[in-house]
Amino acid sequence: MATQRNTRSSQLRNRISQGSNSFQTNLLAWKVKEKSGNSKSVLKESNSVKESEHTDDQAEDDLQIAVGYFQKGPKKASLNKDKVLEKHLKTVENVAWKNGLAPEAIDILLNVALSGKFGNAINTRILKCMIPETLISEDSVVKAVSWLCVGKCSSNIKVLFYRWLVAMFDFIDHKKQINLLYGFFFASLQDDALCPHVCHLLYLLTKKENVKPFRVRKLLDLQAKMGMQHHLQALLSLYKFFAPTLISVSLPARRKIYFNNSKNLWTSALLAVKLRNQVAFPEPPKLTLGPTKGSSLKRKWSSHSVIPALNSANKECGQKKMSLSDYLSSDRSLPLEELRSFPQLLQNIHCLELPSQMSSALNNSLLLHYINCVKDESILLRLYYWLSQTLQEECMWYNMNNYEEEKEFINVLDIVIRVQCFLQEGFYSSEVFLFKSLPLWDGFSCRSQFLQLMAWIPFSSFSEVKPLLFDHLAPLFFTSTIYFKCSVLQSLKELLQNWLLWLSTDAHVQPVTNSPLETTLGGSMDSVAQLIDYVGWLSMVAVRLESNSTLLLHFILDFYEKVCDIYINYDLPLVVLFPPMIFHSALLSLDASILNQLCYIIYRYRNNLTAAKKNNFLKKAKSEFNLSSKICQEFNYYLTVMVHCLWMSKPFEKGVYIDPQTLENTGETEYKNNLNLVHHPALLSYAASFLLQESPEERTVELSSIQGKKWNWYLDYLFSEGFQGLKLFIKSSIHHSSLSQSEIKTSMVNIRR
Repeated sequence: MATQRNTRSSQLRNRISQGSNSFQTNLLAWKVKEKSGNSKSVLKESNSVKESEHTDDQAEDDLQIAVGYFQKGPKKASLNKDKVLEKHLKTVENVAWKNGLAPEAIDILLNVALSGKFGNAINTRILKCMIPETLISEDSVVKAVSWLCVGKCSSNIKVLFYRWLVAMFDFIDHKKQINLLYGFFFASLQDDALCPHVCHLLYLLTKKENVKPFRVRKLLDLQAKMGMQHHLQALLSLYKFFAPTLISVSLPARRKIYFNNSKNLWTSALLAVKLRNQVAFPEPPKLTLGPTKGSSLKRKWSSHSVIPALNSANKECGQKKMSLSDYLSSDRSLPLEELRSFPQLLQNIHCLELPSQMSSALNNSLLLHYINCVKDESILLRLYYWLSQTLQEECMWYNMNNYEEEKEFINVLDIVIRVQCFLQEGFYSSEVFLFKSLPLWDGFSCRSQFLQLMAWIPFSSFSEVKPLLFDHLAPLFFTSTIYFKCSVLQSLKELLQNWLLWLSTDAHVQPVTNSPLETTLGGSMDSVAQLIDYVGWLSMVAVRLESNSTLLLHFILDFYEKVCDIYINYDLPLVVLFPPMIFHSALLSLDASILNQLCYIIYRYRNNLTAAKKNNFLKKAKSEFNLSSKICQEFNYYLTVMVHCLWMSKPFEKGVYIDPQTLENTGETEYKNNLNLVHHPALLSYAASFLLQESPEERTVELSSIQGKKWNWYLDYLFSEGFQGLKLFIKSSIHHSSLSQSEIKTSMVNIRR
C-alpha cells in the first residue's frame, strides 16, 4: 500500500508540474469505493508493510472519505448536530496541518467552502486548513474565484479567501490565468471589507500593462473617500513606479512595508511547506552558474527563513517532446532546470520563465544576471516583498536565544548581502529591517552582517537616515571597543563609496528601482557632505577616547582617502576637508605609515582643488558647485603647516599657539627642528638607519649631519623604503630650487572669490 501511495504522490506531482488545464473534482483518482450507509475505503494491505506506513495509508484513506463526504454531503448542516460532519472535518484538519493536502483535495474543498453548501462556521474551518502538500493548481484558484461571482458565500468567507490567496500566492504553480482576472479583483476594491486584502493581492499581481488611467482615477477617488490608507498608498506607489506621469499626487519617496503579515493564520503551515519543498542550507551557498540543489542537512532548521529551491513555474516544455510548432511558437519558454551557462542565458533571455517563488533566484547568478539585464520592475518588487516579510516579521533575530536559529539567520543575511554586492544595489527591504533592528541591537550579534547591510543602504537624504540609523549608531560606537569602531568606520567608507558610485553613474537616469535621486544634484551633494561631517565627528571623539590610537587613525585616514578624490574620481562637485584635530593627530603621530598616508591625502586634495579651480574658470555657467574660499584657506593652512614642519623646520608659526612655559618645561631648546623629515619622531629610526648604512662602524649617529647633498640622498632613501605618499607630496608642493617661503607659497592653492 505504501508503494501505491508513493506512486500516486509521484504521479500527482508530475501532473502539477506539467500544468494540466484541469483537475479531476471527483474521487475516482483516489480509488474510493463507498459502501451502503457508511463510506469506507477498501485497503489492500501487504504483510511486509510497517505499522507507521499502515497508519499513513489509513489517514490518507480517511481523508479521501472525508473529502468525498464534503463533495456529496448535505447542502445544509449544523456543526452541533451532525457528528459525522465533525468527524470528517477533524480528519481534514489533522491531515492538512500535519502533511498538507494534495492539489485534488484543495480543488474540491475550495469549491465546497465557496459554494455555500455548508454554514459559515464550517466553511471557515475548511478554508483555514487549505494548506498545500507542495503546490496549488492555478485552475483551482480560478474556479474558486468564479464562486465569488455567484454570491453564495458571505462577506467574511470572501475576506478569509483573499487572505488565504495572498498567503499562498508563492505556492500557486502558474499565474497567467490569475493575471487575466486582474480587472475582477480591481472591481472588488469597492467593498470596504475586502479592500485591504484585494490591494495586497493586486500589489503582488500588478505589471506595467495593468496600470491604466481609469484605474489610477479610481484609486485616487478611493483615497479621497477613505483617506491615506496604507494599502491604497501601496498600490498607488506601485502604479506611480510603473507610470509616474499618470500620478501627480505626493507619495513617500522611500519604500515602506505597507502590509502587515504578522496576522497570517498559516505562518507555521507555510514554514512546513517550505521545508517539504526544500531543505535549508547548512552554510551560505556560493552563487553558481545554473540551478542549485539543496544539500542534505542532519538537523532540521527551526527558523522561518528558508530559501526555496529553484524550479520553473512551468516544466511542460522540458518534460514532453517538442513539436515543430512548439519550436516555432513565440510563447515557448525555457525551463530553469535547463539553464546552465551564460551564453545559454543570452540566447534564451527572451523566453526565460521565472520561478513562481522569486526568492529562489537569490542562489543563482544566472537569474541575477537576468534581473540586471531585463529591467523588469515586477521582479524586484516580488523580491522586495519576500525580503520584507522574511527579514522584518519572520526573522526577529534580536529575540533569539537559540544558537542554531541565529546561525541559519546569519546564513540568510550572508546570501542577501552577497546578492546586493552582485547586483551592486542596496535593497530597500534590508534598509527598513536595519532601521527597525538598530535600536534593539547589542553591537555584537550578527555584527559583520549588520555592518555590511549598513554599507548598502540606498542613497537618500541624510536628514531622513540620521534619526533612523546614525543617531542610534553613535552611542554604540562610543561605548564599544576600538575594533568595533574600526569596523564601523570601514562600513561607513563603503557606504560613502556606494553613494558616490550611484550618484556619479548618472544622476539624471532612473535606475532599475525607484530612483532615490528626487532632489537636485546640489541637494544630493549636501547629503554626502553631511555624511562626511558625521564621520568626522565620530572620528574626533574616537581619537580622544582611544588616545590617538594608530590603528584607529589608519581607518580614519582610509575614509578620507576616499573623500579627498571625490571631485576627480567621481566627477561630483564636492570637496570636503578633514577636521583640524584629525590633521594634527596624524601629523604628530609616532607611526611613519600614518605620516605617509597624510602626505598622500594632502597631495590628492591639492590635485582635486586645482582641478576644481580650473573647471570653475572654464565653466562659469556651472552653478552646482562654487568652490568657496574658506575651503581653500583651510587647505592652504594644512599645506603650510606640513611644509613648515617637515621641510623648513618652522612648525606651527601660524594658527596654533603654544604656551612658552609649556615648551620650557619640556626641556627642549631646539623644538623647532624636532618635526622635520630627520627629527620627526616617526622618522627617527629611518634617519638613524640611513646614517648607519653610510658608516656601519659608527656607534653614534649625528642627525644634524643630514644636510645638503646628504639631505637629497636621505630623501631617496625614504622613497625607496616605500614613502610614496611623501614623495608625491614633496614633488607637488615644494620647489627644490629654493627654500624661501615666498616660493613655497606659489605651490599652494590660492583661490579668491
